[in-house]
Amino acid sequence: MKPERNVWLMYAIALLQGMVFYGPIAALYRQSAGITIFQITIIEAISLTLCLLFELPWGIVADRIGYKKTMLFCCVLYFLSKIVFWKAAGFGAFLAERIMLSIVISGLSGVDSSILYLSCDKSRAQKIFGIYNNLQTIGLLFAAAIYSLFIKDNYRLSGFLTVCSYGIAAIIAFWLVEVKNNDNEKAKAEVKEFVELLKRTLKNKYLILFLIGVALLNETHQTITVFLNQIQYVKCGLSDSAIGYIYIGVTIVGVLGVFSERLTRKLGIMRFASILYGAAAMACIILAATADAWLSVVSIVMLRISFSLFQPLQMELQNRQVISQNRATELSINAVIIDCTGIGANLIYGKLADIDITFAMLAGSFLCLAGFLLFYLWQTKYRENEYNINTNI
Repeated sequence: MKPERNVWLMYAIALLQGMVFYGPIAALYRQSAGITIFQITIIEAISLTLCLLFELPWGIVADRIGYKKTMLFCCVLYFLSKIVFWKAAGFGAFLAERIMLSIVISGLSGVDSSILYLSCDKSRAQKIFGIYNNLQTIGLLFAAAIYSLFIKDNYRLSGFLTVCSYGIAAIIAFWLVEVKNNDNEKAKAEVKEFVELLKRTLKNKYLILFLIGVALLNETHQTITVFLNQIQYVKCGLSDSAIGYIYIGVTIVGVLGVFSERLTRKLGIMRFASILYGAAAMACIILAATADAWLSVVSIVMLRISFSLFQPLQMELQNRQVISQNRATELSINAVIIDCTGIGANLIYGKLADIDITFAMLAGSFLCLAGFLLFYLWQTKYRENEYNINTNI
């Protein structure tokens, strides 16, 4: 009997970890504590690199010690990182927080989705992934509303409330049920299997095309909706308060990801993916061409919706292609490829944005179209009704 309670506990953790009360003023919070925007970008680059370095070791460790212990450790460290962030002042402290966060992100990569996937019926997986992602969005929305209505310019209070929500999430993680069978006597066999998994992944050119295609859309959304959108809004003459309310609105539309499974079933994987990649590319083109506030907001919303609907689909497709019992390890290998692509794309966006925000937005449209082409090439090999994938894990 599957541990269905894991799903509900993971839902609660997702909701609480979505409650980042300083979300609307993340950059301003750091600036008020004494670091510059350039220093913020340096910290982000270091963080991405560390995530890449920690990814594979964490996958092996998670498969050795079990998914519950890994999840518990990461949730506790997540909580501690928020305490560091709350009290941080200066480059060193924020870098330390980001190093801790890199350990957490790489540790959770593949583990959270594996717990969900192995705790439910496979026919419900995409729907559950959609709910899981949406609860994170709902948590962020709730926190943003509390910030706008009550916290306002009290940055440190927003940091403290975030500490509280992450502390509760860490406590909830203690009640998770292990879903992976562990056998320490198989340690050498697992290392050998890791090497085989790595070789098999690198030889699977279609899987690599899929992962790079996914990464290009993910990184376009991440960079534009978290960082470049603020530059675009200033370009359009919007005030700080208006940017705050837009942040809430953009966060709200993220919950539309719950419809991902239904739309995939209705439209089919390829048609649905083509709509999402196309909408994201169009949004970037509009952002590059306009200085109108309304058009800019609508475009950011389009990009957010495309990503929110795509996330549950790509999570389900990744899990569907796992062929070994060491699910976290295999997904970690996938994440390394995604992270490498993300680092490259992020550097492109950063360099072009320094020159002109228009160039960065145009790059977003090209990368989205390139991502769709790679996704299409993958789909020609694994058509919707002709997958050569073992789904009986």
